[in-house]
Amino acid sequence: MMILLIFGVILLIVGFNIKSTDNPLSKFSPAVRILGFVLILVGVASSMFKQIDAGKVGVMSLYGKVQPDILESGLHVINPLLDVTDFDIQTQNYTMSAIHSEGAQQGDDAIRVLSNDGLEVIIDLTVLYRIVPESAPKIFKQIGENYTDKIVRPVTRTRIRDNAVYYDAVALYSTKRNEFQQRIFKSIEDDFKKRGLILEQLLIRNINLPESVKTTIESKINAEQEAQKMQFVLQKEKQEAERKRVEAQGIADYQRIISTGLSDKQLQYEQIKAQKELAASPNSKIIFMNGKSAPVILSDK
Repeated sequence: MMILLIFGVILLIVGFNIKSTDNPLSKFSPAVRILGFVLILVGVASSMFKQIDAGKVGVMSLYGKVQPDILESGLHVINPLLDVTDFDIQTQNYTMSAIHSEGAQQGDDAIRVLSNDGLEVIIDLTVLYRIVPESAPKIFKQIGENYTDKIVRPVTRTRIRDNAVYYDAVALYSTKRNEFQQRIFKSIEDDFKKRGLILEQLLIRNINLPESVKTTIESKINAEQEAQKMQFVLQKEKQEAERKRVEAQGIADYQRIISTGLSDKQLQYEQIKAQKELAASPNSKIIFMNGKSAPVILSDK
């Protein structure tokens, strides 16, 4: 837009100069002046309209002085002398990874920290953040457009190193991982807020330990699993022993009740009932021995 204004002014000057001399091109002076005037009008009109895309805000500056107001998404009519810089207010991510093709910077960009026990721990991390729209003029004035390399990257790496010294390597790798992530999130969130940034999420993608420490952790985990397995087996054996004890006690109680509860009269009564059932069968014969003893029952078979 500014280029059109410059060309328009140049054409106007050239047109007036051609008119005031005996130059053979003087006959083109009206056309040159008209073209210059049109370019100036187009340049001014174009500079007065500014479109801000969705998910962005415009920061205005006049002769280097940043304006406190912002332009939200849409079409705006502005002072043609204003310079407008777009700022992305959507969620952005910054990844620091040991894998060369994953990080925001080429090469190994993982964060190397020292744990409480003096071991080097390598952390892969992704930061999700966005700009507070109203803070865009402040960021543009105090930091500039390259706020990612000036704020996001150094603050994140520094806070992770500052907080890692409170944990030993094994704790960072296993039991204290979530606690560590919450702790660095809080400290980074506070620093970002002071700079006009909102920290949405902090993702610890991977924590790498020295090989010797990994071997020790794996051995410890295997030992704990074996201990848990043995505990389960012992618990199962105790339950089985308890079941057998209850079963044996039940049998003993049953035998005791039978031995103490049955009398001679009751046994004789049960015998008569059994003989009566056998006598009713068509395949049996009854032989009476004498008057005192019980009859003998024989089957045809």
